[in-house]
Formats: sequence, structure tokens, C-alpha cells
Amino acid sequence: MKYISIIGSTGSIGTQSLDIVRTNEDLKVVALAAGSNITLLEKQAREFKPDIIGIWDEDKAKELRIALSEFDIRIVSGMDGLIEVATYEKAEIVITAIVGMIGIKPTVEAIKAGKDIALANKETLVTAGHIIMPLAKEKGVNILPVDSEHSAIFQCIHGEENNKISRLLITASGGPFRGKTRKELENVTVSDALKHPNWSMGHKITIDSATMVNKGLEVIEARWLFDVEPSHIEVVVQPQSIIHSMVEFNDGAVKAQLGTPDMKLPIQYALFYPERRNLAGERLDFTKMNGIIIEKPDKEVFKGLDFAYTSLEKGGSMPTVFNAANEKAVALFLNEKIKFLEIYDIIEKCMSVHKIIQNPTLEDILNTQNEVNEYINKII
Repeated sequence: MKYISIIGSTGSIGTQSLDIVRTNEDLKVVALAAGSNITLLEKQAREFKPDIIGIWDEDKAKELRIALSEFDIRIVSGMDGLIEVATYEKAEIVITAIVGMIGIKPTVEAIKAGKDIALANKETLVTAGHIIMPLAKEKGVNILPVDSEHSAIFQCIHGEENNKISRLLITASGGPFRGKTRKELENVTVSDALKHPNWSMGHKITIDSATMVNKGLEVIEARWLFDVEPSHIEVVVQPQSIIHSMVEFNDGAVKAQLGTPDMKLPIQYALFYPERRNLAGERLDFTKMNGIIIEKPDKEVFKGLDFAYTSLEKGGSMPTVFNAANEKAVALFLNEKIKFLEIYDIIEKCMSVHKIIQNPTLEDILNTQNEVNEYINKII
């Protein structure tokens, strides 16, 4: 039996992780945490009967204690609660699926407690990769990527530990606005941006896909996960979402991981690595394909990619600014306070005024996020 903790259990990755638990009798959920969806969290608690549940708001924690009073479940709240869930003694692996920089502290504490991490929280490595990866190595902890692109790379390099990587090729679908001009994007709506052609994801990451900022974030993640210099990481557009990413080795050979656009595959691979288990679902039918399309991303329209490379080049606290500015701007767009293209404008302004902190501590990172939020509140 493998005991798991899930932080962000009510989101897209969290709910799909629980689908994997349902089909594997040797997985047991011992801890769950969520942001605010108390209704779904209660249903999950009744089905999986974890030992401990965390929810961000203390008032909702009180409601949950009443609703689940017949169960012997400890219910905690706030950041301390998330950390309790992340470090729960019984848990062997923690799925970090919560969205935003709120996931950094629980991940750090889980690593310190010796837990393996199934990582689906981009912000952790984007802002604190220089802290996370050395700490994981020190504690002998596995960081197992759950993002489809990073999982694909992870699968491609399995067994290649002694061979030199020449390039990482991270694929992008192009999102709902592939091929559009800036003029055509001036007045797109939230509804337009949420219509991803291939993947079913949460609102924030779906907007990140529409702006292609998510690929920028993935470039930064890949730099830390695989210890590859940014100049050796390339983004290509593969609109069918069949190729999930590729690795080129120093002899010119390229390995690619292909499959249907289904997040359950990387989730299950992380939970059972290095074992591959049967996973029900659609399979690729190569006889029905007319071809696989590969394109260069349009960096003039989708500026987020260049912002990501610039933040890596500048280093220090600049990736935190890139991430925090995007996080705030996307929230404003989802609330219809700004237009779609203003997401890029906000990121660019924040990066232009920031004074870089070299080798930022966790406290520096969180303070930088607060400063970015305050700056955006002033200019909007």
C-alpha cells in the first residue's frame, strides 16, 4: 500500500489524481487539502476517509468539522494546515496540485520531512528552483513531474543518465488563439480564452495556455528539473497535442513521448514510477493521422515566452516577478478588470521596475510577490 497526500484535491489535477486512486487498490489517501471548495472536499472526505484535511479559510474549516462530525478526521486551516497535510507522517508521496505561490512553503516542508513530491505546482520551481532542487538532493527526495511536458521529458531521459542532453524540446498546443494577430486578440473575452482546443484544465492554467505564458513557466521549470541551460531549451508548437515533449541527445538522436492529451498518464506515472500500469482510456491510432504538425511559436504575438527567457537570464528574484505579475494579471483578466493583451503589459512593467535580489531566500520570494501585487494595484 502506498499512502499519499494531495494538496489541491478539488482542482483539475487533484480530482484526476483521485480517479487514479479509485482504480488502484494499493493507493490510499491519508491527507487532503483544498483552497475553498468545501462542498467537493466534503464529498471527497466521505469517499476516501483521510486522516487529516486542510482548507485555507478557518470559517470553512469550522463548517467542515460540523459536516464531518461522524468521522474521525482532523481538520486544519491556513498555511499551518497546508503544511500539516504536506508533512503528515503516514504520507509517502505528496501531490502538490494547488495553484499559485501558496504551494511553495508546503512543498519545502514536505521535502524537509522526507516526502517524495509529485509536482504539479509550477510556481514552486519557477520561483524557488534554486532552493528546491538542492534541498531535494540533500534529503534524498524524488521530484516527480506531473506536468505532461515535464513528465514526457522525464520519461525520455529514463535510462539515459550517462548520456549528454543537447536540447529539450517542449511542445505547446498553441492554445485557442494559435495563428491570431495582436489586432485579433485586442477584444477577446474570458470565455474565448477558456476554450482550449485539446486539454481540460483549471481556469488559471487555461488562460496561461492562451497567452503561452505557461510555456515560459515550463521553460523555467525544465531548467531546474533537468539541470539544462536555457539556451538548450526550445519551445515548438504541436497543435494536435500528440507529442508531449522531446529530448535531443548529443549524437543527434531525438526521443519523444507521445500519447493522447490525458493528464491521468503523467499523474499515474509519477505515483508508480518507474512502473507503468494499465490505464484505461483512448489510445493513439496512427492509421487515422494525416501527419504531425510542428511550428515555431509566434513570439511577437505571444510575448510571455521571451519574458520567461529574460527572467532566467536576469536570474535571482526576476522569475518570481514574472510569475507573480502573471498570476495577478490573469486573476484581473478572469474578473474582467483588464483586457487579454494587458496581461503582457503588466508583466513587462513589473519586470522593468524590479530591483533584482540575487539568490533570494524563501522570505525574499514571498516579499517580492507582495511587492508585485502592491505595484499592480497602484497601476491598475
